[in-house]
Amino acid sequence: MIARDALAQLPVRTALPALRAALDGAGSAVLCAPPGTGKTTLVPLDLAGLTGAGPRRRVLVAEPRRIAARAAARRMAWLLGEQVGDRVGFTVRGERRAGPRTAVEVVTTGVLLQRLQRDPELAGVDVVVLDECHERHLDADTSAAFLLDVRETLRPELRLVAASATTDAEGWAGLLGGSSGPAPVVEAAGVSHPVETVWAPPERPVRPAHGLRVDPALLTHVAGVVRRALRERTGDVLCFLPGVGEIGRVAGELAGVDAEVLQVHGRAPAEVQDAVLAGADGVRRVVLATSVAESSLTVPGVRVVVDSGLARVPRMDHARGLSALTTVRASRAAARQRAGRAGREAPGVVYRCWAEGEDGRLPAFPDPEIRVADLTAFALQAACWGDPDASGLALLDAPPAGALAAAREVLTAVGAVDAEGRATPRGLRMARMGVHPRLARALLDGSAEVGVRRAAEVVALLSEEPPRAYGDDLAEAWRTARRGGDGYAARWRQEAQRLAGAVGEPGAAGAGEAPRGAGPGRGAPDDAVAGLVAALAFPERVARARGAGSYLMASGTGAEPGGEGSRLRDARWLAVAVADRPVAAASARVRLAAVIDEDTACAAARALYSSGEEVRWSDGDVVARRVERLGAIELAVRPLSAPDPELVREAVVAGLRREGLGLLRWPASAVAVRQRMAFLHRELGAPWPDVSDAALLARVEDWLGVELGRARRRADLERADTAAALARLLPWATGDAARFDELAPERIEVPSGSRVRVDYGGEQPVLAVKLQELFGWQESPRIAGGRVPVLVHLLSPAGRPAAVTADLASFWRDGYRAVRAELRGRYPKHPWPEDPSAAEPTRHTTARLRRG
Repeated sequence: MIARDALAQLPVRTALPALRAALDGAGSAVLCAPPGTGKTTLVPLDLAGLTGAGPRRRVLVAEPRRIAARAAARRMAWLLGEQVGDRVGFTVRGERRAGPRTAVEVVTTGVLLQRLQRDPELAGVDVVVLDECHERHLDADTSAAFLLDVRETLRPELRLVAASATTDAEGWAGLLGGSSGPAPVVEAAGVSHPVETVWAPPERPVRPAHGLRVDPALLTHVAGVVRRALRERTGDVLCFLPGVGEIGRVAGELAGVDAEVLQVHGRAPAEVQDAVLAGADGVRRVVLATSVAESSLTVPGVRVVVDSGLARVPRMDHARGLSALTTVRASRAAARQRAGRAGREAPGVVYRCWAEGEDGRLPAFPDPEIRVADLTAFALQAACWGDPDASGLALLDAPPAGALAAAREVLTAVGAVDAEGRATPRGLRMARMGVHPRLARALLDGSAEVGVRRAAEVVALLSEEPPRAYGDDLAEAWRTARRGGDGYAARWRQEAQRLAGAVGEPGAAGAGEAPRGAGPGRGAPDDAVAGLVAALAFPERVARARGAGSYLMASGTGAEPGGEGSRLRDARWLAVAVADRPVAAASARVRLAAVIDEDTACAAARALYSSGEEVRWSDGDVVARRVERLGAIELAVRPLSAPDPELVREAVVAGLRREGLGLLRWPASAVAVRQRMAFLHRELGAPWPDVSDAALLARVEDWLGVELGRARRRADLERADTAAALARLLPWATGDAARFDELAPERIEVPSGSRVRVDYGGEQPVLAVKLQELFGWQESPRIAGGRVPVLVHLLSPAGRPAAVTADLASFWRDGYRAVRAELRGRYPKHPWPEDPSAAEPTRHTTARLRRG
């Protein structure tokens, strides 16, 4: 019997006529409805005609999480007075409860993608509802793009609804409407109960979260806030934490509280999830949950929310080839969603574990996954859809070009796409396995080597990371899962069975990626099997020890196993399955790996193998050798006695550009030539060349080519005649080089007959000469074709500066008298005439002049 009283109380009912009209007209709509209004439950039932209004249709509801899909189906079935699997059903990975009468089926976005790839027309489906689209999960964005393509080309009658409590309604309306204009936006007013905000920051500063690490002091504080909430308020408490590990720690801190402590997350057993969502039976509860409880779920009895302010999201470190979850500050939109859980049934309160002043600095919305996550699975989906570069897909955010290119490289390496990016038959098969393309490759090729069942069991371990208690040794975690009776082990067995079925006939498993006989074989021990499968999934993460518990992965990233007691630290080779890089750490931290041997590493990562001559600049000199490599790992090295001269030349040039011109010898003559050339370039410009360090290094072949051809090592560079080499840059072709000595003379003859060197090292050329040698010289010398006056440093008989001038006539007239008065008593043996302009210039003393 339909629970009509419950349906009548759902506020979204007032928006249903407008929603039906929008779908009948435009065929698509954006539904904005606050939490608790019934958009996830009443809307699909109404659109399917199961509440008595409108024609019967088949409705597909896509949820971002398995727990939400199951909960939504159970809630709708309860509203109809039925069991799940009749007119309302659900399908998630590894579990399906639906039948021929099912009119509303709730699926995860991943399942929806699989169906679209198998049947783009979605035969028999009339309406698709994309729920919680504000979360911007990659599968949801991809599903929306594929559905819009289907409407445009195959099924214009297919109705689409994008539903959310907090979303970019304008952006989604434009996306769904396409060229015909924005889709209608239907808003449902919620009857939300007031939620009081209590700011509860830690008393002392805590370290910011990074990677998967959360400061234990913050978790202790969160547990303290939960205890405070239990004292100050009534009703159940829902506490948001970033991950399973943090939930377990806070649960431990809450031991002894007068309430039942429950844990809700994606890994929790279905019966635990169901028990939480079913409500309490007179016992007060504390529900510790990840972000799975932010939306789509109503936890009955909750009047209090405690928000840690943290969330765990996928991030891709392209520089190191590491994809992992990382802990970030939750967005303001997520914080509103979380707070709303407290006001679903009655007035409530939210305790926020951060200062009110920090709230405005939080991001407004979570980052769309397409901007920050690993795009390998997305790229394969797009290739299988027939749009390898995703340029024809209607997406709110375009995929970053660099991330998409990196994904294409991975897919090419595992044989999923061809050189043009089109999906191969192997790629189509991998896309339908419901796991990451890397794991699909490991499943296919591993099955051919070690058998379908064993390969599927290891891939199942990699598809959902085992609990921390299972340890960091993949093979030991495999044995623990086999023995285990916990929720993870149950899910693992179910997933392993599904994956084994997805492979099919053993003979069809491989597709030439891992040659038969390259692996440990079907009778190999668990350790060897786990290592091979992990290495096939992540070939760039095979790692060789380099001492002191440190490893180098084929990708070039360093890696360090975790605890001191881990047997991984003693292995020569590892296949790293899970790793992350803590902030400011030089190496990645290994969280799950298997011990392998060199043969397995080379077989699994053979696409990274290379062998050849390597001539490079290293440690200040040329190093020539023959090297066998597995990515960044050097397998074998032999010195080269007669390396290719061109490779040597390239190495020398690279060394110069890396270490600079200090590798060359710069005698005073070369420095002087360079300074003169720099002066002319500065004052006259072209055709006089730029001889700055950057310019010389950029044109090193032009002026140092002869010397480079003879250089075999650093010592040869030090013997190069840099002055002669620089002269090659003079503008010989235009004929201007012949005027070099005229325009920038090395020396200038003064009235005494001396040829004095000009110093070009400063901003203005300088002529430093004894004052007596310039008697009779009326004008200061000018160079650069008369454009630039030379700055004259007038020296005492002892060679010390006495005056500086660029205008000799003015000096003789106004400045000489004071210099004469100061110096003639100190240097009485030298001439100090009253009229220097008429005196005889000399380098000698007065007595010497008299002697002739």
